[in-house]
Amino acid sequence: MVATAATSSFFPVTPSPDSSDSKKKRLGNGSINLGGIKSKTSSSGNLQVKANAQAPPKINGTKVVTPPAEVFKNEDGVSFHPPRTFINQLPDWSMLLAAITTVFLAAEKQWMMLDWKPKRPDTLIDPFGIGKIVQDGLVFRQNFSIRSYEIGADQTASIETVMNHLQETALNHVRSAGLLVDGFGSTPEMCKKNLIWVVTRMQVVVDRYPTWGNVVQVDTWVSASGKNCMRRDWLVRDSKTGEVLTRASSIWVMMNKVTRRLSKMPEEVRGEIEPYFMNSEPVVAEDSRKLVKLDDSSAEFVRKGLTPKWSDLDVNQHVNNVKYIGWILESAPLPILETHELSSMTLEYRRECGRDSVLQSLTAVSDNGTDEIECQHLLRLEDGSEVTRGRTQWRPKNAKISGNVGQIPADTA
Repeated sequence: MVATAATSSFFPVTPSPDSSDSKKKRLGNGSINLGGIKSKTSSSGNLQVKANAQAPPKINGTKVVTPPAEVFKNEDGVSFHPPRTFINQLPDWSMLLAAITTVFLAAEKQWMMLDWKPKRPDTLIDPFGIGKIVQDGLVFRQNFSIRSYEIGADQTASIETVMNHLQETALNHVRSAGLLVDGFGSTPEMCKKNLIWVVTRMQVVVDRYPTWGNVVQVDTWVSASGKNCMRRDWLVRDSKTGEVLTRASSIWVMMNKVTRRLSKMPEEVRGEIEPYFMNSEPVVAEDSRKLVKLDDSSAEFVRKGLTPKWSDLDVNQHVNNVKYIGWILESAPLPILETHELSSMTLEYRRECGRDSVLQSLTAVSDNGTDEIECQHLLRLEDGSEVTRGRTQWRPKNAKISGNVGQIPADTA
């Protein structure tokens, strides 16, 4: 449409030649035609003027005046128009340039409207949440923006939010490697043998919790752990400053999803995942202290009647391991939650629970004579069967953090 209007504007229509003057004048009770202005004299002698004016065309917001057709006179003084030839019908090149400029400006405006890229790099680091493989294909990296519904009363992200980010990157790592077929991280060979991954031990150290609007960068990788286990590590940084926020290490084993019994790692599965193993030490030093088994006599705080909801189940039809953390903290005393924040935890998953399970959460507080507090935890079924043992450490809120972050793979991306 723009091109059509511009083209018609620089090809003026030349009036047909006439042997007499182009302006005809009639006096008296006639009419006068003066280039688009018609006058008519009424019987009363008054002059009435009717104007058929046409606004000059515009190109790119600028009025363009079409030059009048060139008029020549012969030897007798009679005006005439030159014959129409190819030369005198060429467009005005300045008008052609203006038309081309208009087309390019319109195209540029459309391109800017279609451009989805953020103008501020800190607002949306990973726009589609896909993540990428870095460091020779062994480390998976994904960014997360902390949402308003992911923060708690302390205006920081909850521990459940942090753990969900860890779980999400683990699954996306397997998917990006082309090994995700069915279930949570099941490879093609695992699916053939009805095997799924289950976590047996988890250690998490939180140096600082992110706040609303922060963008965190999560790196994860896997390593061998014994003959039938796999270790997965995570490192969470502030994407803007590079500050280490959280470190986590976990041990995973295989379970038959039909019999619900642990299984050895088949050689076919080992062949699938071994190329992705990184030769590195755990990002969190192993806490070799034995986790205490609580009972009714040793527990100081007990919360009963905990039941999973349908939304707590994962695709493998058992309660998501992140939910266990929330249940464990249900029995933590309120004064600790108000004055301290969770700085580290060690969990041992001993049994799965389903949607019909009813659980109890037990907690005992240990006084070590410092501002930091240590708690022992047990999550069990009503019949006394252990589900999860745990140990948590708490530091005063707003305390300064210092310490060794452990061995972290070099960032080569």
